[in-house]
Amino acid sequence: MRIAEIAALVGVTTRAVRHYHHLGLLPEPARRANGYRDYSVRDAVLLARIRRLTELGLALDEVRDVIADDAGRELTEVLGELDADLARQEAEIRARRGRLAELMENPPSTEGPVSPALARLLSSAPAVDSPIGAKDRELLILFDTGAGHEEFYEALRPLAESPDLLDLYRRLDELADAAPGDPRIASLADALVASVPDEVLALIPKAQGRPLVAGFGEALLDDFAPAQAEVARLVMAALALKVAQGQGQRQVQGQGQGGST
Repeated sequence: MRIAEIAALVGVTTRAVRHYHHLGLLPEPARRANGYRDYSVRDAVLLARIRRLTELGLALDEVRDVIADDAGRELTEVLGELDADLARQEAEIRARRGRLAELMENPPSTEGPVSPALARLLSSAPAVDSPIGAKDRELLILFDTGAGHEEFYEALRPLAESPDLLDLYRRLDELADAAPGDPRIASLADALVASVPDEVLALIPKAQGRPLVAGFGEALLDDFAPAQAEVARLVMAALALKVAQGQGQRQVQGQGQGGST
């Protein structure tokens, strides 16, 4: 058989046959006097085996290992690894389809797609036309690019559903043209700190180990008007202090429990 004939018989292209020759998967056959390759039935059997193995998902270097092992032990091992890999892919696909199903249950938005957990949080918050409220949603969506925030979003739900949230947004919006020394800043910062649920404070230390892009904090504050940025600075400093105090109390309690045993 010539190369076109063996390729047609096995169902591959002549280019694939030449590639298998180049890789050493398929030995070069004897050539006729006119220079054409002369393939035998044995060559066709080997080529068919190569095709079946590649259709199973084996890489060509794995196919080479399988063919080199006449006893078939290598094939059993490789097929086991392939089966395990396919099982992982199958589990990942099921998880992705589950996430898509949750996303399709929520109404589409210009902000999406977001994680199902964030979609639930945003849907529980009241509709607002506040510039600060819109910025707040944008920051949550940016935060959502990471993974594992479901617990944090659930802890934020009481704040999102609180009627006080609209008033806090309004007071922040009113500082858009104010000076950094405006007397309303301190009281608003205190109100914002008081509005953060304790469950959120308890989860902040878990997020502190995650890397933060250099300059993000400065860019965040620069995105606010001067008086609003001053409120944000006061809030972040107060929350950091409360988190540190909470960690200290938990350490003391842990030491006390350890000493009592």
